[in-house]
Amino acid sequence: MHIADAIAANRANWNERADVHASSQMYDVDGFLADPERISTVVRNDLSVLEPHLSGTGVRGRSLLHLQCHIGTDTISWARLGAVDVHGVDLSPNSLRHASRIAVADGREIRWLEGDVRFASSLVDRSFDVVVTSVGTIAWLPELGDWARSIHDLLVPGGVFMIRDDHPILGAMDHEPWSICDDYLGGDGYRSYDDSGSYTENSAGRISQVTNYEWRHDLGEVVGALLDAGLVIEALAELPYMDWPAFEDLVPCPQGWELRQGAPRIPLSFAVVARRPAA
Repeated sequence: MHIADAIAANRANWNERADVHASSQMYDVDGFLADPERISTVVRNDLSVLEPHLSGTGVRGRSLLHLQCHIGTDTISWARLGAVDVHGVDLSPNSLRHASRIAVADGREIRWLEGDVRFASSLVDRSFDVVVTSVGTIAWLPELGDWARSIHDLLVPGGVFMIRDDHPILGAMDHEPWSICDDYLGGDGYRSYDDSGSYTENSAGRISQVTNYEWRHDLGEVVGALLDAGLVIEALAELPYMDWPAFEDLVPCPQGWELRQGAPRIPLSFAVVARRPAA
């Protein structure tokens, strides 16, 4: 399949997911809007990774771009933390329609842009102090070279980028029993599968555009793409938690979900912080 066809199929799938997610208990949009102090769990976890690399008041007063922003609750959370000139980019126009609606209800002026984040620097006519992307992102990208170069170009000199995402080792493992069952290293083309649901509790059987296309990107590929783009790696972490219950061996924890007692200790997510050199 041509990459453009795979991306179009993913766009159709996420357009449907947006309606389902916006009405789910997991996203709890009504509760989010009712509590102006609420910060999404995803952004709380992101901030714990990012904040040590921001002097002074964290993201407060800093311009911020959120790549793959989906329905915007995380983007709005960054604005609630004091980020300014906040922009969100996503492939799905229906996701952005929900994001815009939620932002207006929250009294936020956020600029939403539709497009492929690999080429985000051609969509946005400015640069930012902070660029973030988080949780369920790069698996939807066919390659990371253009993505990393866009991130470099979208950062002001001295600006900071953070990615936190599911660890790529999970795509290579079966947990019943624990074993390596698939490729870990990237570069082998796409993986396609059909699924009429999503990751929210209300999604089973509600997605008619069922085909998904994903691409493997191992940790070396992620770091290498950022380095090749001219960014300097400031932190790399493999983390024992993830933001959603990807499989049955997980139990709740303050950051989201972690492996049950007695399960193998493997990373469930990773985080990278990189900086564009100041000169």
